[in-house]
Amino acid sequence: MADTLTMKPAGVTGAAEGDFAPDAATAPSLPEDLRDLAEKARGYAIAELAFQKSRAAYAGAQARSVALLGISAAVLVFFAVMALVVGAVIALAPVIGGWAATGVVTGLLLTIAFALLVTAKARWKRTMALIADHRDSA
Repeated sequence: MADTLTMKPAGVTGAAEGDFAPDAATAPSLPEDLRDLAEKARGYAIAELAFQKSRAAYAGAQARSVALLGISAAVLVFFAVMALVVGAVIALAPVIGGWAATGVVTGLLLTIAFALLVTAKARWKRTMALIADHRDSA
């Protein structure tokens, strides 16, 4: 608590106004301050390490969960596409025959796969060119 007449903090004495020297009896020494600082820093480091460990454990558990959900979704999409393919072959079989329906559906799927492959290749080349330009300019 401060002395209201001289506006000095409690535990501070001084001969002149503005001379704020701490009392020798109440002020900790430099070695004590350094020990306190080291103890607090060690405590904070231990607490931070524990926090980061728990954070990493939580992130790992969530990543595993996300991976399992993603794999499950991919499997279900695969089966849905297979059902669509089988349904297309069954639907076309009475119109153009079984072998022709299989050939048409297979050809259509291969055409779509080829278009996706060409698009992926073009994007890969564009990305590599961008990275190469970035390295040259850096």
